[in-house]
Amino acid sequence: MRKTILFFLAVIVWVLLAWPFSPQGGNWQSMVVGLGVSLVVALIFGELFTESAHKFLGFQRYFWAIYYLPVLFYACLVANLDVAYRVLHPRLPIRPGIVKVKTRLKSKSGRTALANSITLTPGTMSVEVTDDGFLYIHWINVQSRDIEETTRLIVERFERILERIFE
Repeated sequence: MRKTILFFLAVIVWVLLAWPFSPQGGNWQSMVVGLGVSLVVALIFGELFTESAHKFLGFQRYFWAIYYLPVLFYACLVANLDVAYRVLHPRLPIRPGIVKVKTRLKSKSGRTALANSITLTPGTMSVEVTDDGFLYIHWINVQSRDIEETTRLIVERFERILERIFE
């Protein structure tokens, strides 16, 4: 099951990367190579792929993933402007520090996606993810040391959507 799902996901990624296809233009060789590479990847890495491969069959998860991309993009845009302001400000108003936040996400994939989303957002960087649901985040401008407050400020906007994708 895992290998089959990984094969189809790899083929989808290959098609998206090699788009557009034109049978008259000779792109069929690219598709054949993509199918071969996807098969090899699925055979080698299929057992390491995910703990619960059946979740990839829930198509509503893909809609939430598509919805998540603009949310992540907007958060990155706002954070970029905030960091640019701090860099260009004459007094450089920063209060860097490491804060502890709590996540409701249980799956390793969900926690990884959350940590990566936080790291992609300028001004924050995931330092550690623990098994008991805590993340340690380096924050360029610490606004609170309270776990609930920092969780609300950093994690909540991503967590609500990632929960629907990965849980």
